[in-house]
Amino acid sequence: MQKTVFITGATAGFGKAMAERYAREGWRLVLTGRRNDRLEELKNELAPAPVLTLRFDVRDRAACEAAVASLPADFADIDVLVNNAGLALGLEPAQACDLNDWETMIDTNIKGLTYITRAILPGMVARNTGHVVNLGSVAGTYPYPGGNCYGGTKAFVNQFSKNLLADLLGTKVRVTNLEPGLCETEFSVVRFKGDKAAADKVYAGTSPITATDIAECVYWATTLPAHVNINSMEIMPVDQAFGPFAIHRS
Repeated sequence: MQKTVFITGATAGFGKAMAERYAREGWRLVLTGRRNDRLEELKNELAPAPVLTLRFDVRDRAACEAAVASLPADFADIDVLVNNAGLALGLEPAQACDLNDWETMIDTNIKGLTYITRAILPGMVARNTGHVVNLGSVAGTYPYPGGNCYGGTKAFVNQFSKNLLADLLGTKVRVTNLEPGLCETEFSVVRFKGDKAAADKVYAGTSPITATDIAECVYWATTLPAHVNINSMEIMPVDQAFGPFAIHRS
């Protein structure tokens, strides 16, 4: 029986790679994003896979609810929801940050994720099947200078995922929090607001994980036997590890 995956932020990076991975396996795909031209390009690229594209901003609660309500019968029963839409903006310390950047991260990484989850989850519970995959980050566990609000939003994703599991106990609905580390996509270009040189420095001299690596992890977690739930998965390249505690000496 053909299954359906719903992926937010599908026009680039992790989302695009996940769309390609599921399409290869013959899934139906609901792909969302803010850029209609990219959605159409991706739909054409994935042909003849059955693809439905929805252009909206996950920060808009009414648009999220309307998009899910508009799903035609063939795409309405979502088997896997991937809450992928998210971003980081800036690396300034908290006392010097742009508060607009904080609001954008909170509205996208937290509020947008909850809007889509709340719209789709009741159908999964009613059918007693489904899987919610939330894209967190190692930044939700391990702080770093300049990570302030971004790390806070991903800590929310971690705790929200765990609490979803608590609420869903007794159903067959699964929840996974996927936590990537250093991964080269458009992420750093967005963080540095288009400054490609600054973004390139983040990955200089390393072999970071890729969007394809993350897509493979998501696909694996969502195609395990139905009684198996991957609560969380932390993924870093071998070039990344943990440093000593930071100590300021006067």
